[in-house]
Amino acid sequence: MISYKYPIFPNKITAWKLAENLDACRWLYNRLLQELNDAKMKCVKLKTYDTQNMIPSLKLENPKLNLVYSKVLQMVNYTLWSNFKGLAASKMNGRKIGHVRFKGSGWYNTLNYNQSGFKIYQDHNILHLSKIGNMRIKIYRKIEGCIKAVIIKREGERWFVIVQADQEQQPLPETGEAVGLDIGLTSFVVDSVGNEIENPRYAEQAADKLAKLQRKMARAVRGSNNYKSLEGKIAKLHKRINCQRDDFLHKLSRIYVNSFDIICVEDLDVIGLKEKGHNNGMHRSIHDASWSKFTFMLSYKAQSAGRKLIKVDPRNTTQRCSACGSIVKKDLSVRVHECPYCGFSYDRDYNASRNILLTGMEQPVAPIEPKPLHHITVRQVLAMKWEAAPFRTQ
Repeated sequence: MISYKYPIFPNKITAWKLAENLDACRWLYNRLLQELNDAKMKCVKLKTYDTQNMIPSLKLENPKLNLVYSKVLQMVNYTLWSNFKGLAASKMNGRKIGHVRFKGSGWYNTLNYNQSGFKIYQDHNILHLSKIGNMRIKIYRKIEGCIKAVIIKREGERWFVIVQADQEQQPLPETGEAVGLDIGLTSFVVDSVGNEIENPRYAEQAADKLAKLQRKMARAVRGSNNYKSLEGKIAKLHKRINCQRDDFLHKLSRIYVNSFDIICVEDLDVIGLKEKGHNNGMHRSIHDASWSKFTFMLSYKAQSAGRKLIKVDPRNTTQRCSACGSIVKKDLSVRVHECPYCGFSYDRDYNASRNILLTGMEQPVAPIEPKPLHHITVRQVLAMKWEAAPFRTQ
């Protein structure tokens, strides 16, 4: 399933209806969560259909629920149970988890129209939502495939729609090439071909501006117009950072999917790396790099293009010599791999990328001739003329 994200422009009345729907869904979410908590205290086990069957009676308690399309209310129940399942899965994986929280004002921002309750008129740029009405939509890329659902999302003062559609795969011509990717912080990617992609560090570049705005907001009176204005500016800056990062990741992943039939990457436990130790600076850098999102983009784009993505065990990819297979221990601060057994000396990330390729392709090590890395800046990556591909949900 492929997803397209477009901005929508509701008028004042339609925007008010959307906000009312969000508030009603937030109330339902909190009410169902309270029912589950009460049932747990009484040692009563409820299922998904039990809470869904409560919705008709809750409409009598809160008449505003009648203003929301029935499928949207059902998806509120689905979202609640998905949050419980996600926490349970994290707990099974040994993560430190809390509990499902109640949603405060402004913390529920999505309306999920699943299968019905919507119509999109692409020729006229109109989106129709049941019980809300028509609104303008900016369709800058034609929607292809069978539309299954739309999700309305509020981001600050702006509104967006995420259109989910089933689409047939479109295989790309075979290139006969394979590549290993070593993802890191010093360089975002070093591949086995010899390309070194610069780490853009968008959050780090905006850190001073963000800190300045946050200091101003800390001194402002909570709830005042100045406070709300600064809050909007901070949200806008975060949005800009996310958009810059997504644009970079989309275009870089597209380059590799278009150029190689087989892509080998490390199967990193990114969440574990973030939780490991107390180096907050490194944790922020890992979060800023978004390794998981990059791997996710490679995965669904490779699937659509008929390519193959192979995830390999990251153990010893840095320590092993890609020329002779010997283990050469070195600290993170050592940036050059020097093998005392075969004499191979090269950049440690390039050595790791070759090991990732060899492991993914299940090939034996072989002697290689060192060659200079080709350094690619972020500006070169962002100079691509085609737009970033739409993102996947499944």
